[in-house]
Amino acid sequence: MSARAVSWVRFALLIAFVLVFLIPVYVLLVTSFKPLSEASPGQAWNLPATWTLEAWRVAWEKLSPGLLNSVLLAVPGALLSCALGSLNGYVLSKWRFPGADLLFTLFLFGMFIPYQGVMIPLVRLLVNLNEVTGLQGVFYGGIPGLILAHVVYGIPICTLIFRNYYVTIPDELIEAARVDGAGLIRVYRSIVLPVSGPAIAVVIIWQFTSLWNDFLFAVFLTGPQSWPATVLLNNIAGAQATPYSQQMAAALLSSIPTMLIYLFLGRFFMRGLMAGALKG
Repeated sequence: MSARAVSWVRFALLIAFVLVFLIPVYVLLVTSFKPLSEASPGQAWNLPATWTLEAWRVAWEKLSPGLLNSVLLAVPGALLSCALGSLNGYVLSKWRFPGADLLFTLFLFGMFIPYQGVMIPLVRLLVNLNEVTGLQGVFYGGIPGLILAHVVYGIPICTLIFRNYYVTIPDELIEAARVDGAGLIRVYRSIVLPVSGPAIAVVIIWQFTSLWNDFLFAVFLTGPQSWPATVLLNNIAGAQATPYSQQMAAALLSSIPTMLIYLFLGRFFMRGLMAGALKG
């Protein structure tokens, strides 16, 4: 088989895989534009006989408070996780100290603790923070407590990503800066941070997606006024019949922010994720 024929076969296989991957998206889209009378599993493949935006209107009304809460949760949570992970990775990779490897190993243990294993002590901790600070409904029952839980839980993976990326920065640059009198913060600000783009993109994507898609922590740690989009999406259900068109429209609405994040930062994702894989 010629090289040209092989290329065409590969192209055809890729197109086939894309089409298979897009089948659920097709069902979501066509169902979201159907009236309730047409939205049923038996007609999932059919195009709407009557195109309507009613499901999108209802989904937006029900989901918009949760979308705002999700933005207030995911944006600061991802930025805080990025900042803490960057500082931890920088210190553990470039400013070695006795016990650094042990500390890094202990950080990594946090990646293997399941959410369910810390739920009860986490609730008690946030309740106690409410009582100690006198801020009722802020830590337990509010978005700040949910941000705190995700930031702490995300420290291990964020530290790992940044640490593996920073070991690729030549040590000679750091040593030269030290010889010139630059301290820890100056080296970080002037040398390390300007080249951290790929690692920052990976952590932002990772943590934003984790925060945006969170359901378990959100149900346990927040009240109805602070519920993010995932909880409200779960609550879109009819008493007598399932409103499939509204659920599909709501699912598409809630997925748009994560798709945009991958669209704008996705080209940095694999480069930052694989950095340091062959070193350190």
